[in-house]
Amino acid sequence: MADLVAIRGPAAAIPKDPKVNLRDLDREETRAWVVAQGLPRYRADQIFGWVHGKRVDSVEAMTNLSRADRQRLGELTTLRRLGVDLVAPASDGTRKLRLRTVDGQLIESVLIPNEGRGATLCVSSQVGCALTCAFCATQSLGFRRNLATWEIVDQVYQAQDLLAREAAAADTEEAVWPERLTNLVFMGMGEPLHNYNQVKRAIGILTDDAGAAIAGRRITVSSAGLVPAIERFGREGLGLEVGLAISLNATTDAIRDRVMPINTRWPIAELMATLRRLPIHRRRWVTFEYVLLAGVNDSDDDVERLAALLRGMRAQVNVIPFNPHPHAPFERPSPRRVAAFVDGCRERGLHAYTRTPRGDDIGAACGQLALEGEAVAG
Repeated sequence: MADLVAIRGPAAAIPKDPKVNLRDLDREETRAWVVAQGLPRYRADQIFGWVHGKRVDSVEAMTNLSRADRQRLGELTTLRRLGVDLVAPASDGTRKLRLRTVDGQLIESVLIPNEGRGATLCVSSQVGCALTCAFCATQSLGFRRNLATWEIVDQVYQAQDLLAREAAAADTEEAVWPERLTNLVFMGMGEPLHNYNQVKRAIGILTDDAGAAIAGRRITVSSAGLVPAIERFGREGLGLEVGLAISLNATTDAIRDRVMPINTRWPIAELMATLRRLPIHRRRWVTFEYVLLAGVNDSDDDVERLAALLRGMRAQVNVIPFNPHPHAPFERPSPRRVAAFVDGCRERGLHAYTRTPRGDDIGAACGQLALEGEAVAG
């Protein structure tokens, strides 16, 4: 395997649109923009509700605005959305959405059904990824650019629209509770905290009661260990609003340097010290994601070291058996080895769980997103 750098720079910047995309503005920004245009201040809440609550595709649909105001909005703004390039269903009910940006880039998000409690959407924050984790297929794409706030937000709206279409098309005489989006995890393509500003603004929009109204306690942001951004995450109060998941995946610097080169910048000891200082909600724990790689990080000694690293923390460990793909040389441990690793964690007092692969038959499981599969009409 070629040497992997810790963090890559983007190949391009976020595209600029001469018109303001209303999906890009949170409620306060919408108010400021409305006032700057000389429109009545109360229009802002109406516009925000139409855009983020009802998810309209045209200003003409905003029927409680005057014709003159709608004409003005049409001249100055856009409601441009991502294009749907692929909707791929998996045998377990997971759906992968491949979405196309206005500059022709492709990203993927994954809709995962939760039995009896709605659905979870795995959201992307970058086109490709700035990091180079050796087990992750996304890193093979390089780092093309960050996503704009509206591109992050619209992944959620595209998933909600898909669920609405599926519910409307359901041919059944029985009363069925429609599947709805209840949870978000920023664990798709990209390192969310490397696109911190856009991710934070998107969370603000998506948690707004007049928009998607997704509760902060049902949102999790994942990081591979970008220590300065994790510190900012705590300093600016996000840790009190949403959950944090850390992709750890090793218990020694030697192994973590190999599988996650970001560790050469911020090694395990520095990462753990930062996490122990982090202010988080008293009812939340830090989740540690641990991708289990056969013969690499799955030994009994790794169990002992993991328990020592997390001792005294409010922590949960999600053990993820490696999901194979052509872009990484690793193998998934045997079911017996996975069970032994999890049991060993529990015996040492850790709250450890095995994450069952979801959507691995369509390349949608953790670590498999690499824009593979044929494009179809969405």
